[in-house]
Amino acid sequence: MSAQKGPIMNNFKAILISKNATGADTVAYSTQSEAELMDGDVTIRVSHSTINYKDGLVLSGKSAVVRKHPMIGGIDFAGTVVSSSHSKFKAGDRVLQNGFGLSETHYGGFSEIARVNGDWLVKIPDELSNYEAMAIGTAGYTAMLSVLAIEKHGLRPSDGSVIVTGAAGGVGSIAIAVLAKLGWHVIASTGRLQEREYLANLGAAEVIDRADLSAPGRPLGKERWVAGVDSVGSHTLANVLAMTKSGGAIAACGLAQGMDLPTSVAPFILRGVSLLGIDSVHCPMPRREEAWRRLVSDLDLKKLHSMTTSIPFDRVIETASSILRGEVRGRIVVNIA
Repeated sequence: MSAQKGPIMNNFKAILISKNATGADTVAYSTQSEAELMDGDVTIRVSHSTINYKDGLVLSGKSAVVRKHPMIGGIDFAGTVVSSSHSKFKAGDRVLQNGFGLSETHYGGFSEIARVNGDWLVKIPDELSNYEAMAIGTAGYTAMLSVLAIEKHGLRPSDGSVIVTGAAGGVGSIAIAVLAKLGWHVIASTGRLQEREYLANLGAAEVIDRADLSAPGRPLGKERWVAGVDSVGSHTLANVLAMTKSGGAIAACGLAQGMDLPTSVAPFILRGVSLLGIDSVHCPMPRREEAWRRLVSDLDLKKLHSMTTSIPFDRVIETASSILRGEVRGRIVVNIA
């Protein structure tokens, strides 16, 4: 199939992560040319991106996430195809990408132009604008993958409560909104108790202090919930597992507190608890498309807009550090164009 051509900027702005003379990462806005783009069979004019926790790590300049330099940051983007030699896409199609190595091994979405493998792209559902697709972004798509994993485990709202950790963050906010709409009694765990009203408006039935879960705990605790979405890891995930009811399951999708998991086998062999790993980066396309279909049906767009703020492209670097300090509530959309 011959490439379908569209107008492409000769030069465009992007956020570039490079190595300096001492071997440290440097992060700066840079002017790039089409010739500098990496290989791919679809070229996209990016309209929106977003800032996830992982983006914060990359733009801190101190993360091992980036595995090839130089690298354009941004693990998400939404935009319009300007040229394609891929059979599934044509000029004018609205598309998005989450993961598949963006900002790690392939130039990412903090760029006015992106060129990628068409096998990585998802067509944006007609029901969503590009802005809404990035208001969801990797955080919301990961939250939906977590919900799907809980459902595939056979758990339902009638089985008991569900806990969501990191509740005021991106994954947590969308997980609460989706789970509440599906009929779950949602317990939100947060270190920002001043956000009680915000979390209640998303659908949280209870709000608990993350301090109840973030310190070292016992191998088993009182059974409090049957399911959970955890974006925190470390002692928090260990305590969540220790308090999960028999036959329950926790979807683990993040590491805001740490990569360690100081737990024991007790929840697994004495209560039959399951730990469900969520890989949003290399998730197979059929599951990705299922997640986006479910987001259309199971996420209240009014709640999505209520949890989302937008920023211009030139504020990405300064804003990214805020997400690592736990100062960002909900979702941030970056207006690229």
